[in-house]
Amino acid sequence: MREAGRIVAVVLLELEYQIRPGTTTADLDAMAERAALALGATPAFKGYLGYPASLCASINDEIVHGIPSPRRVLKEGDVVSLDFGVHYKGFVGDSAITVGVGEISSDAQKLLRVTRESLYAGIERAREGNHLSDVSHAIQLHAEKNGFSVVRQYVGHGVGRKMHEEPQVPNFGPAHQGPILRHGMTFAIEPMLNTGSEETQVRPDNWTVVTKDGGLSAHFEHTIAITEGEPLILTLP
Repeated sequence: MREAGRIVAVVLLELEYQIRPGTTTADLDAMAERAALALGATPAFKGYLGYPASLCASINDEIVHGIPSPRRVLKEGDVVSLDFGVHYKGFVGDSAITVGVGEISSDAQKLLRVTRESLYAGIERAREGNHLSDVSHAIQLHAEKNGFSVVRQYVGHGVGRKMHEEPQVPNFGPAHQGPILRHGMTFAIEPMLNTGSEETQVRPDNWTVVTKDGGLSAHFEHTIAITEGEPLILTLP
């Protein structure tokens, strides 16, 4: 899983370097697939429940599951969330980043910073002996303290030999609830924060999830492992 995660991280890093005005999300999807195959991995999203691409690329008010298209051209000031996963030797890596296109507004900069911080606040609580909801509570606390709402309809998840395994990992809720974290458990933790309401809706393509009020959204995700000490982030380059 560490190697699967490393491949995902390297691909996302390469995509981040390519983010600029004029790039299309179809360009990014093709780059992601080529890079993963070159590293000996298979894109995990393509064909999953009928999803048509290797990469999820979600722009501005799109929260998750944005389908890449040659018609989706990145513009100065956009924010784009890139969610990518691979299969490698029977295991899955899954991670997401949100990137600004050129110069972005101060509000967008804050949204990206706080969403990333919320992810790491949750990871910090992912320790043996804690409850699963300690992770969820830490994410919600940091997000709302900074003025952002937390998406509730879409959550993190267990991950290992399959993309989505039990248990679900919400980004909200009271502390000290749910399963006790044990050495060897692996999860994808993935806060999705909005500038406005937490409410969502799905576009007619039946995949792209957007904010109901048109507010900006950001999404960061790491696959992590519970150890006997510090949580281990598996999706780092």
